[in-house]
Amino acid sequence: MTAHSLKIATWNINSVRLRIDQVIKFLTDHNIDVLCLQEIKCRNEEFPFKAFKKAGYEHTQVHGQKGYHGVAVVSKLPLSALQAQDFASMNESRYQACVVECGENIFEVHNFYIPAGGDIPDVTLNPKFKDKLQFIEDTTNWAAVNSVGNRALLMGDFNIAPLVSDVWSHKQLLDVVSHTPIECETLLNWQRKGEFVDLIRHFHPEPVPIFTWWSYRAQDWQASNRGRRLDHIWATQALAPFAQSLEIITETRSWERPSDHVPVVVSVNV
Repeated sequence: MTAHSLKIATWNINSVRLRIDQVIKFLTDHNIDVLCLQEIKCRNEEFPFKAFKKAGYEHTQVHGQKGYHGVAVVSKLPLSALQAQDFASMNESRYQACVVECGENIFEVHNFYIPAGGDIPDVTLNPKFKDKLQFIEDTTNWAAVNSVGNRALLMGDFNIAPLVSDVWSHKQLLDVVSHTPIECETLLNWQRKGEFVDLIRHFHPEPVPIFTWWSYRAQDWQASNRGRRLDHIWATQALAPFAQSLEIITETRSWERPSDHVPVVVSVNV
């Protein structure tokens, strides 16, 4: 089979309709083949299909929802949807999976928008935090029987920065949701159980600080640089050897009215 070099990206866009021009610019500037979006904040019928089609992305799978949440995959290559899952029984649009067809080669993309979990890292006081941990426990059980051995990428906004160098201050954030020990261990357990390769850390090992999110609260996000690595791309053992490079596109955080997340792009030979 002929190998094809593809660029596959993930981006929590924080409203696809508000930032459609930014998405199209990113896709065009970086020649992206497949993009997983999170927090699209629209129903399926409100998704800007025409803008993507005009830009050359004729293949789209959308799992939208009124108001918040919602995920979508846009692609230059044919897509077909895999069976939907409702992790943690939340009845929210937080996950989708697609088969991508590249000539005679196929692979899967699994697009996740894991719950943020609220502000209090206590399952007895905060139902949102309990839902977050349950979501990841469910994905861990699902991965054990569904993903190992497949040519697949798992990506999206995982809302957890699991490693010391994934946050601007490990000590100061140990009690802050997204970097608490129980969240980090739960996420890393999912990775271990699924035997997934963390491609960001494969190409940019610790102790190099890597961030993909900076709060809107910072007056100057670059000067303060109080970031967290909330966005991830993992590969199954069958696909990881074909990953060629990975890039964090930080420039988008300085665009006008930006998302607080930036895209992550992996180049893969399939």
